Amino acid sequence: MIISVASGKGGTGKTTVAVNLALSLDNADFVKRSVSSESKVNISNGVQFLDCDVEEPNGHIFLKPEIKEQKKCYIPVPEIDESKCLYCGKCAKVCVYNAIAVIPGEGDGKKGTTLVFAPLCHGCGACSALCPEKAIKEVNREIGVVELGDCGPIDFVQGKLNIGEAMSPPLIRQVKNEINHDKIVIIDAPPGTSCPVVASVKGSDFCLLVTEPTPFGLNDLILAVEVLRKIKIPFGVVINRADLGNNKTEEYCETENISVLMRIPFKKEIAMAYSKGEPMVRVFSEYKKDFIRLYQKIAETVDDKRWEEDKDDK
Repeated sequence: MIISVASGKGGTGKTTVAVNLALSLDNADFVKRSVSSESKVNISNGVQFLDCDVEEPNGHIFLKPEIKEQKKCYIPVPEIDESKCLYCGKCAKVCVYNAIAVIPGEGDGKKGTTLVFAPLCHGCGACSALCPEKAIKEVNREIGVVELGDCGPIDFVQGKLNIGEAMSPPLIRQVKNEINHDKIVIIDAPPGTSCPVVASVKGSDFCLLVTEPTPFGLNDLILAVEVLRKIKIPFGVVINRADLGNNKTEEYCETENISVLMRIPFKKEIAMAYSKGEPMVRVFSEYKKDFIRLYQKIAETVDDKRWEEDKDDK
């Protein structure tokens, strides 16, 4: 089962929830005893943690993995063969990202120029496919790295985008290529509601939306809910620092029939542990049962969805 953890805005505690959920599920036998024997969800083969917040991954601060392998991530960008190029401009016309500009030659015999702006290229390959003179080939450009390792029984994967890169979805997709479908997969998604978030949560069985009871938290939660409803991924809400702010978030969830699956209180001791890179379930073991209960609710929801799908297929 794949569980993604997202939030409409940064700073809500998304990584806190993802890390502590993963750590609470690292004992497969205990989790198996905690979930219904009729569950269709695979819970016996361990946990895998994927940090898809590739612009600023921080799950490693709390999990402290031992990195054992690195894989470079590339994106294909066009390279122009000036000896074949007629500067017709078709490649520039087909590029919707303005990554190519063609300056035709002036007068008889004067050569033009074809400029490639590699950081803008999305690697779609349209320019090379449609070039009538076959003057374009694709070359790899490194945009980041995928790191693999483990932290005890938890498999760990994270992506690191190179500084200055404009696009993270290609690297996020390469991180997700490492998913082990035999395990419980926890994905720590980037904040926001843009393309990197969609690339991270796509294909998840369930998405946890972490929010806070503030006007900004509610505004961005509403945006995140709209995105998940659009891409048809089941979701529930975790309210962090639940005893601060107002009750508008609770009212919104009740009105929209959104399940609030967990409420995490604001405590100075939790914040102090966080500042030291210490997960709350290791410092305050009593919270582990709350995250196990959170997983139980997710498993039940996923089971119900699969049962409905099986019924519809029949």
